[in-house]
Amino acid sequence: MTAIGEVMLRLSVPAGVRLEDAARLDVHPAGAEYNALTALARLNRGCLLVTALPETALGRLVLNRLRASGMQTEGLIWCETGRIGTYFVEFAAPPRPIDVIYDRAGSCITQLSVDQIDWDSLLDTRLLLLSGITPALAPGCEAIVRTALDKARRAGVPVAFDVNYRGKLWPPEAAAKVISELARDVEILFCKQADAALLFGVHGGAEHILSALSARTGARHVVLTAGERGVYGWDGSRAHHVEALPVTVLDRLGAGDALAAGVIHGWLDGDFLQGLRYGVTLAALAMSQYGDALITTRAELERLSSALAAPDILR
Repeated sequence: MTAIGEVMLRLSVPAGVRLEDAARLDVHPAGAEYNALTALARLNRGCLLVTALPETALGRLVLNRLRASGMQTEGLIWCETGRIGTYFVEFAAPPRPIDVIYDRAGSCITQLSVDQIDWDSLLDTRLLLLSGITPALAPGCEAIVRTALDKARRAGVPVAFDVNYRGKLWPPEAAAKVISELARDVEILFCKQADAALLFGVHGGAEHILSALSARTGARHVVLTAGERGVYGWDGSRAHHVEALPVTVLDRLGAGDALAAGVIHGWLDGDFLQGLRYGVTLAALAMSQYGDALITTRAELERLSSALAAPDILR
């Protein structure tokens, strides 16, 4: 597995503490591709992430976490200038929602150019993971993602693309145009139900959304995430559904990335439907621990997912 994406630092306070009154902050590296690949690395998958980090203690903090997860680190591009992006999280209990404040302008990855990427290493993979977050960061990042897709198609490398729309990065009109182009003919398309409506104009039941997204993009597999209702998957001919696993939620951030990792884990074994079961299991595990990056083992995943029923076929 390989991927391109930004790694940030998440600085958070626990529920009940306001950021403006914080005495300390918990620090966790985070990022969509980072989260998914570290989970896969914990499952003993060979994983390489291409990203840019500053030559500072904060950059080395991320390096240390990558090593701890078992991730390969040859894809790291070290920058003499620039910074690591951060975001601040204020966890809250109802009636207050979680508040997220991004501070990522000028981060190292926004300074990368296409010719800085080691394309041979990136494309030496069974599956390349990309997301809709990266092209929103800077024109150079969009160019890198477009080049990655073009080179992957030419080399016959399958691509998994996670829509991952972020309204704080770009308006839906701009995102819809770019993402609809980037998501064409991928092996696995991940999309939230709300993003399917907002960016692709697809409404209705899960089965209709799945088949419509597949028809519009040419994606061979489509995964529709639906929160507490679990996950829906399109295998090319039929729609399937797996209920969410019950969980006591400690930290929701990173659950979608963990779900993507589970689906990919199953796909790599040649079993997409089992991947749906792995996905809801890893999502539940992610919400049961603090930090965006999931810590688990193959044994734990197999034990918990074995209790799930086989995916329902939607009629």
